[in-house]
Parts: sequence; C-alpha cells; structure tokens
Amino acid sequence: MPNAAIAPQQASRLIHVLFVIQLISMGAMEMSGPFWPLHLKALSTSDVQFGIAGVAVYVGPMLGILLTSAFWGRIGDRFGHKPMMIRALLGLSLTQLALAYATDVWTILLLRFLQGACAGYIAPAQAYGVSIEAPLRRARLFAYLQVSTNIGSLAGAVAGGLILDHAAFFWINTVAAILCALCAVAVAMILPSVPPPAHAAPATQPSVAASRSGGSLWRTAPILGLLGIIGILLMSRMITQTPFSLYVGSIFHVSNWVVGLCYGLLALGFVMSASLWARYFENRDLPDALRRMACIAAACAMLTALAGATRNIGVFVAIYFAWGVLLGATTPVLMSLISRAAAGHQQGYVLGIAQGTSQFSSIAGIALGGWFLQAAGLEYIYFLVAFFYALAVVAVLATLRRRQAASRRAGMSPGP
Repeated sequence: MPNAAIAPQQASRLIHVLFVIQLISMGAMEMSGPFWPLHLKALSTSDVQFGIAGVAVYVGPMLGILLTSAFWGRIGDRFGHKPMMIRALLGLSLTQLALAYATDVWTILLLRFLQGACAGYIAPAQAYGVSIEAPLRRARLFAYLQVSTNIGSLAGAVAGGLILDHAAFFWINTVAAILCALCAVAVAMILPSVPPPAHAAPATQPSVAASRSGGSLWRTAPILGLLGIIGILLMSRMITQTPFSLYVGSIFHVSNWVVGLCYGLLALGFVMSASLWARYFENRDLPDALRRMACIAAACAMLTALAGATRNIGVFVAIYFAWGVLLGATTPVLMSLISRAAAGHQQGYVLGIAQGTSQFSSIAGIALGGWFLQAAGLEYIYFLVAFFYALAVVAVLATLRRRQAASRRAGMSPGP
C-alpha cells in the first residue's frame, strides 16, 4: 500500500525526482564502464593479470550486490528505504573516489567488489518508489526507473568517453564520485522520509499469517517462480554480452559503428517500449500476465533464432531493435508482479532478493556465453540464446500451472 501521508500528485513528483537521481547516479557509474579494460591494461604487469582483471572488474560489483542485497533490503524494511538510498549513494561516491587514486590492479578489484557490497542503490530506490506508489501502477514505476537506468548508462558511457578524450582516467572516477555525492544530498534534502509499513498481507496473499513467515511467503506466493523466470530471461540476454562485437564483426564484416548501432538499438527499443508495456500489463491479474509473458518469451526465442540464421546485416539490425522492444515487457513487469505478491513490510527484502537474482543471472549468462564461445564457436551463439528463451517459456507455463493448482486447492479448502 502507498503511504497515506503522501498525496498522489506529490507521489508523482517524487517519482520524477527518483527518475532524475537514478539517471544521474547510474550514468555516473557507467562513465567508467566501457573503459576499465583500457585502464587495467596500462596498470597490469602481465597478460594473465589483465585477463583476470578484465573479467573481475565487472563481475566484482555484481558479486558484491548478490551477497548483500537481501541484507540491506531487510535493514530498509526495518528503518526505512530513504536511509538505504543515502547509504548506497555515499558508498558509490567514496569507492569511486578511492578508485580515482588506486593504481594497483588488485586494489581496484577489491574496491569494485566493495562498491557492490556497500552500495546497491537500485533495490532501495525501487522499494522507496513502491512505498509511495499505488500497487496497480507498480509496473509503470519499475519500467520508468529501468528506463532511467538505461538512459543514464548510455549518457554516462558517452560522457566518460568525452572525459577520457581530454583528460586522464582519474577524472572519470572523480567526477562520478562528485555526482553520486550530490545525488545523496538530493535524496536527503528533497525526498521525504517514509516510515516502514506495519506488517500486513499483500493484496494477492490469502492471509496475514502467510505474509508474516518468510517460509510461508516463498510457499504461498508465486515469488520463487517469478524469480526463476527473471533469472532465465536475464541469462538469455547476457549470453551475448562478451561475444557480441566479435560476432557482428566476423559474421557480417561491418564497421565498428554498425556494431555500436546494433547494441544501442537494443537499449533504444527497451526505452521506447517499457512504459507502454507497463500500461498494457498493469491491470491484468497474475495468470493473464503470465500467459502473455509466455508469448513474449516465445517471440524472443524466435527472434534470436532468426538472428543466428540471418547473414543480412539489415535484418540483424531490425531484429535487435524488435528484441529490445520485447525486453521492455520482461523485467519491469515481472518485478512489479513480485512486488505485488509481497507484503508491504517485506518490499526491501524481496526486491533485494530480486536484485541479487538479477546479478547472479547476469554473471551466469556472461560466463555461459564465454564458455560457449570457446566450446562451440561464434556462429551458434544466438541459437543458445533462443534455447534459453524456450526454457523461459517452460518456466512461465510451469509457474502458471502451479499458481492455478494452488488456487484450486484454496477454493476446495473448507471455510472457518
């Protein structure tokens, strides 16, 4: 339930503030993202060290978030999500400042892990948004914040490149530290504190007692199945992360700008469609939403299989944009379904678990793509992606079947 002390018009303005803060902070973090290999190459003492560092510098923050997101979520549920947002932004600022001065490869990797472990801004921002937004509008909320992250990532990468063209890598991290600190001040000064909600069952739960037990939560709600669906979908998306540029360059023999165009069109499709998909799904019940999600996953499987089969760059570019449009209907909608299935006093914990699941799935997808590249070769990578999307269809249908069986059992149970 949204906080009764915050009027709907004020809540709308506050969500716009969240959008801007998330755009700036995530953009600040992505300023260094594409350029860590260049920086680490200059600092590495051997090819082996560079090979390890080139992977660990990206996996480290994901691992840190994976290990700590549920813990920070529980703290947010108890003391409020605004302090967790401030804590995360200050953590990002301090670690970015330390990274600006770090000149040892292993120190950089340790700081990147600590950055993920101490920060984890997205989950508390989502939980704060949930606390002030109406339940039926949560799909729109998650889509809006996801769009903010994507735009920030694209803008941050461009800004980081401009800085690196005119100054040292030191200034990328220093500017990012300043921006994150300013975002922390903005959260403290602009966003009102929202007290943690009292223990109450969510709208989709059959009883208050079920929501007060962590074990009952996982047994009675579809959260576990939804987390599995998110995990498989994210793995499918991340399989091509490492071999993407190699695939496009070697299969289609095109210039680097075309490679960048394909990659950017995926994000563009997501940004253009996420809010529209959110409106499409927001008034649908869980079984109806799952049936439509199965169709979307099946469409992704067909598109990625076609991407692996085509040797026409124009068709490949069009597929990437269409794939991005379909992706706009996946994570934001599923996150809203998870949020609606959990009680108000468990939002931070459940969204923290979801964030950790996302990080684990991303790591697994990147690792699987790297292994498959070595084991089977570039030309089959998109067929592997299509296979995992087919598995996602199976997971959606299995979750739907379990949900329907649970509903039938609840309908047949004797009344009090």
